[in-house]
Amino acid sequence: MGLALAVASLPAAAITVDGRIDPAEWAQARHITDFVRVQPIDRAEPALRTEAWLLATPQGLAVAFRAEQPPGVPRTTQRTRRDQGGALDRVNLMVDFDGDGRTGYDFMVTVAGGISDEVITSERNFNTDWDGHWHRAVQQDEQGWSVEMLVPWHVAPMARPEGGERTLGIYLDRVVGSTGERYGWPFISYQNPSFLSAFHKVQVPHYEQSLLAVTPYVVGVHDAVGGGSDFDAGADIFWKPNGQFQLSATINPDFGQVESDDLVVNFGAVETFFGDKRPFFTENQGLFDVPFGAGNSRLLYTRRIGGRADDGSGSGDVTAAVKLNGSLGQVRYGVLAAAEGDEAGRDFFALRATRDFGAQDLGTMLTHVDRPFLDRTATVYSVDHLWTPTPAWVVRTQAVASSVDQSGERSDDFGWQLRADQALGDGWRQQFYVLHLGDELQLNDIGYLDRNNFNYLRYELARRRSDFAPGSRYASWETRWAVSNRRNGQGTVIAEAAAINRYAERRDGGSEFWDVSAWSSGHDDLITRGNGVVRMPEKLYLFWERSRPRRGPWAFYGSARAAGEGLDGASVMGLQLTVQPTLHLSDSLSLQGNLALQHNPDWLLWRGGTRLGSFRADTVRAGLNLQWQLGHRQELRVKLESIALDARLRQAWQVGPGGQPVPTSDPIPDFSLANLGFQIRYRYELAPLSDLYVVYGRGGALLEEGSRSLADLLGDATSLRDAEQLLIKLSYRFAN
Repeated sequence: MGLALAVASLPAAAITVDGRIDPAEWAQARHITDFVRVQPIDRAEPALRTEAWLLATPQGLAVAFRAEQPPGVPRTTQRTRRDQGGALDRVNLMVDFDGDGRTGYDFMVTVAGGISDEVITSERNFNTDWDGHWHRAVQQDEQGWSVEMLVPWHVAPMARPEGGERTLGIYLDRVVGSTGERYGWPFISYQNPSFLSAFHKVQVPHYEQSLLAVTPYVVGVHDAVGGGSDFDAGADIFWKPNGQFQLSATINPDFGQVESDDLVVNFGAVETFFGDKRPFFTENQGLFDVPFGAGNSRLLYTRRIGGRADDGSGSGDVTAAVKLNGSLGQVRYGVLAAAEGDEAGRDFFALRATRDFGAQDLGTMLTHVDRPFLDRTATVYSVDHLWTPTPAWVVRTQAVASSVDQSGERSDDFGWQLRADQALGDGWRQQFYVLHLGDELQLNDIGYLDRNNFNYLRYELARRRSDFAPGSRYASWETRWAVSNRRNGQGTVIAEAAAINRYAERRDGGSEFWDVSAWSSGHDDLITRGNGVVRMPEKLYLFWERSRPRRGPWAFYGSARAAGEGLDGASVMGLQLTVQPTLHLSDSLSLQGNLALQHNPDWLLWRGGTRLGSFRADTVRAGLNLQWQLGHRQELRVKLESIALDARLRQAWQVGPGGQPVPTSDPIPDFSLANLGFQIRYRYELAPLSDLYVVYGRGGALLEEGSRSLADLLGDATSLRDAEQLLIKLSYRFAN
């Protein structure tokens, strides 16, 4: 049953967003007081009173929260950068502007005025890459704090409703940072299989807003290693004439990251996945976020655009890109196109459309990449279907096909997946998942697929408990049992596996997680990069992690991992320990350390052809992050990260008949590695989505034969200087 928010006669400036909840301003709003506890999921009466007001105005959707928090309840008053998570006192407004369960938006405000905005897809997948333009204000007093928000109607594409009313999906909640409790309305949880589609349906008058925003930028870079300097300029354009159409375009875009990626050491066969914070690719990107396969696999991986050039000369030079989002009747659509310059430039295209049919939802996607330098074109087709026959069931199916033409030779293949979730009641749920990936299925010209030639079958049973005594350390936990089978397309058994894990919410506001996984003996068909499969013994994985929120000046995270995954199997276990303490010198200044020590006595690596090497490896990862919030407009971040790795050969192997590793005396050398990443970044917010950045970065990598002590490698890392540059970037958003 919907809630009517009748506001047709409101004046143009109905709400002043100042954090003070004026009864006269909110007199026509829907007043919500029936919040219940949703974390832990027990529907208990909140220990702290929470109220909210909802009001649709011509200027946007207005929401106010009043959170009681008397002096006896600690407040997490540290300032945070945008999209920073953690155990914080905060409120969330989550909105599905079309009410169809396809795409939602989360707007979060902390008690200290920090914000986060996220796009919600696939029921409960939150992505913080998107940054929207919306308004908020916070006021504190002795007995609690208040928040007012105004989300303009132009913040997202919306289908045209019928009858002059729009159906929104709404979810509101408040989190108590010191205990981790969450009070929500309605009684749903992102920890359940159905979340986005279960938002409360609210009918509001249909309002539309037009928007034209132009964000020109200038950037200057000085290369201290190469000795040169570069200057560039460009612009991002955003135009929304009405609710049913949005256009984003970028001319000569600056696709250089002002945020540095974490250092990664990857000697494996699977490519490392990185997120994307580039503004053009985060604006209204939710429609294109189509996962397929396990892990991070997806049809559109925007880091491909402007990524490593096909001629190996560096990053691709994107000359222009355009993106359209809109709706035609009940069909939502999106079009993305990007072109790179130079002889090795590529052209990227993506088309997406979805249609909601009530209990069923149908989507389709087409991508195409033209790579002239490689004489290669790649096209991918996808159809996905979401079915919710009852509130307890969510069934997702998807079929994908690829067609690749390389130098006149064509390869075609397909894949499909089915995922079915059922809530069984009394805290129990189950999931069934099956995945098939053909051995010629190719998505990585524009997407991300960690592997093809794969068949995966998995069943999971889970139970959540929240009926612990008040004196217990735990507020709730969920235990999951799973069994799975992995084979490639030729029927070769990769492994059969069983796992049990538990995620627990603790009463101190922190969390705890442990996992035990056992793999049967089987084969590794990726490690030799196409030179045959390798017979592998059984594997065993143990993992534990604990996070504790701020107590006084300190917060803490720690983890431990043990793994037996080499040719000696589970009988020889490696160990990794990680500690990550955070010292809050004040509410605006924090210093976080990161130290990880790893010993792997049986590290199996490919050494070319059918050769393998088992190494005894030691690794240390050390880092230090300083974050200083200088008011609400300025931010200084210093990030230092270093990795040292020493690997000593235990045994050389040759892949023999049937994939059996055969010991050899091949002269495979020991090796060592040092890696450094250092960045100082200053940001000044001139206006919403308008920033001045001054960024100094330095880094380098050293990989050499021979064994060396970790202390020497860490010392050498500080002198690495493969790259060193100073970047100044100014962008300013002009909007009507």
